[in-house]
Amino acid sequence: MSYYSAVLTSAIVNIIAILSMYTLMGLTGIFSMGQAAFMCVGAYTTGMLAIHSQLPMAVIVLISILMGMFCALLVGFPVVKLRRDYIAMITMGFGEAIVALLNNMSNITGGANGINNIPRKMTLWLGVIVLVAVLVVTMNFKRSKYGRYCIAVKNDELSAAAMGINVAKVKLIAFVFASGITALAGSLLAYTTTYVEPTAFGFAKSIDWISFVFVGGVNSLTGTLFSGLIFCTLPEILRFADMYRIIVQCSIVLLVVNFLPNGLFGEHEFTDVFTVIKRVVANKKRGSL
Repeated sequence: MSYYSAVLTSAIVNIIAILSMYTLMGLTGIFSMGQAAFMCVGAYTTGMLAIHSQLPMAVIVLISILMGMFCALLVGFPVVKLRRDYIAMITMGFGEAIVALLNNMSNITGGANGINNIPRKMTLWLGVIVLVAVLVVTMNFKRSKYGRYCIAVKNDELSAAAMGINVAKVKLIAFVFASGITALAGSLLAYTTTYVEPTAFGFAKSIDWISFVFVGGVNSLTGTLFSGLIFCTLPEILRFADMYRIIVQCSIVLLVVNFLPNGLFGEHEFTDVFTVIKRVVANKKRGSL
């Protein structure tokens, strides 16, 4: 794999994880400060199965997704009834607990040394295909009944409950769905880097994802995709200025948050362009008649 292909593949994997934050924040209003833990679950599940079993890649990825969703169900079931700030703190605690557990399970997970020698099976085109699939699934989830319920819950939980929406159930479904996507990203990450270690999945990564979603536009899937592409490739673009990469990234986040509170895209999507074109064409046809 060439250098540029490797950079783009790694960026795509991280963008998939960032898209899961859109489901939580953009649709449901949940702030998960430990979302990277589910990426860790997916990566470690894939790493151990890839080394110790002869299962095909597709089966291992599916098992990793299910494992991430199962962990999300265990964490989410008791906390979805809590306030959003409590959910953020509990998920952060879960993330740090996962990192500490992996560090102390050296017999199984390799401890702080992590797992290496994972076969590299990830390619750029496979990443593009998976990214497109995740985008389509997320868009359909947004347009589904549960997607509309999520938006109602985000806007006003009391009003949503008064209209007969099971708020806790909706939040749990969104949390498990998003965590499955994050675990998918973790599985692909293991096949990309061939190495995983626990400290790479601390709460700082989750906070980075949250800031990226805010920059693109918390209510815009397109904005999240665009922001993820920028911030996942920016470190490589600024590799010549290693000491200033974090400063540039933080400056971009601060400028956007201060001058564009709704993010770069606000609530707009790429599909809005086609809607405008259709309206213009329809108006011209009416005028010609």
